[in-house]
Amino acid sequence: MSEAENGRTPGGVGRLRKAPTAFRTISEVSDELHIPQHVLRFWETKFPQLKPLKRGGGRRYYRPEDIALLRRISDLLYTQGYTIKGVQRLLREGGLEGAAAAEEEHGALPLGVPPVPAPTASAAARMRAAVGALEEIARELRALADTASHDA
Repeated sequence: MSEAENGRTPGGVGRLRKAPTAFRTISEVSDELHIPQHVLRFWETKFPQLKPLKRGGGRRYYRPEDIALLRRISDLLYTQGYTIKGVQRLLREGGLEGAAAAEEEHGALPLGVPPVPAPTASAAARMRAAVGALEEIARELRALADTASHDA
């Protein structure tokens, strides 16, 4: 019987593969998400929504929904640049499900930030005119600065 057939991971590690719905220890979650165990324990203090089961001796068992939430928190903190307070606010205001839906619909926008519609032709023309006016003002300011530096 091969390692794959008996449920063990290849390479002789000796751990049995668990079903996707199985509970996982903090060590397994830490390995899977590449997040140190102490960070996972810290996040439990910052995000009350994280409630792994605790057995005798304080051993933690994470449910699949806990792991999904940890994965989402990790993405928001480490990839999208949210602060802990920002993620806490997202959880309070509508949960991360809403944030995930907003990301899918609008391309990784945080909750509460509506997508910017494509400008109409007239709006685009007004923007080009405004940019032109600002560029003209910038040229005039540079000329004034040059004049002032020569007079000094």
